[in-house]
Amino acid sequence: MTAPPAHRAVAERTPVLVDHAELRTALTGLFAGHGIPAARARLAADALCHGDLTGLDSHGVFNLGRLYLPLLTTGRCDPRAEPETVTDLGACAVVDARRALGLWAAAEAMDDAVARAARHGIGLVSVRGATHFGCAGFHAARAAHAGMIGVVASNCGGQRIARPPGGALAMLGTNPLSVAAPALDGHPFLLDMSTTVAPTGKVRVAARRGEPVPAGWLEDAAGEPVTDPAAFDRGEAFLRWLGGSARTGVHKGFGLGLAVELLAAVVSGAAVGPAPAALAGDGRPHGSDDDIGFFLLAIAPQVLRPDADVAGATRSLFGALTDCPPVRDGEPVRYPGWWEAELAAGRRRDGIPLPPHLYEELTALGLFGGPR
Repeated sequence: MTAPPAHRAVAERTPVLVDHAELRTALTGLFAGHGIPAARARLAADALCHGDLTGLDSHGVFNLGRLYLPLLTTGRCDPRAEPETVTDLGACAVVDARRALGLWAAAEAMDDAVARAARHGIGLVSVRGATHFGCAGFHAARAAHAGMIGVVASNCGGQRIARPPGGALAMLGTNPLSVAAPALDGHPFLLDMSTTVAPTGKVRVAARRGEPVPAGWLEDAAGEPVTDPAAFDRGEAFLRWLGGSARTGVHKGFGLGLAVELLAAVVSGAAVGPAPAALAGDGRPHGSDDDIGFFLLAIAPQVLRPDADVAGATRSLFGALTDCPPVRDGEPVRYPGWWEAELAAGRRRDGIPLPPHLYEELTALGLFGGPR
């Protein structure tokens, strides 16, 4: 018997719960099947799962078939690439990723930065020749787990998505930035943001769900708000920078985007968005996210101030914030990373909810046994 339309609609919206360990194992096998060495395949799987665990669904397995598998199957990413250190000055280094999968290459680079910071108090690894690395926060958090402060930034290589304020051509990427540090037990501070109001992934998730986006996310060629997320991929809408407009501080988001371009691309020698080639565009997003640059910084305050109680000062800082009386009962004051840690703990325990269409897509890729 065919289900009534209303029941079918509910079924199509009801998430499918997937065990985190099962998903991680399946992703590891898929990456390994494409030629990525086993340990790095596991690291890539962890990086991808981070988005789904922490609620950043636009940067989780949603991107597997749309972004990462095409990188591998078209040769834009080399599954067996071995990054090469081209400059090593002790506390800092420049690395050519040689088209390695960014999901694991950025994580290894941050681990290298952490090791350098343990010796020198600070460790900087600047990477060029990279591919998309998923959630910036996953990589920054590796420093926090080591008791350090982590800073991560990435440009979008030669891809141009957003227009400069007052400009008619797309010239920069979303240029994400993340800062992580130890805070209260089990709840590290973790800021993970694009310098545009929203990343492209969130726009595409909304389009796939058939839901409008908030009025401040997108604008048309004349700068008027657009709420239809599908307009972005049609080339009829552009991402706005943090701050929104000249009256509300768009120079702040745009300036952060340029700062990321300097730190991630100019320092490493990666491709940059605002290049002469960008001027040949027709105004819409163009270019490709090849030769991406990463900036990975680890700071070890306890090495720089060995006699100080850095951990105690950090706990006091974040403890004071969470003790701040809330404006509304039941809505406590929390810092970036708190709710993500809570959500991740729950999803590890209860499962990761995937939209039915995404579960079916992953099943078709061989990750799961079949329909539930």
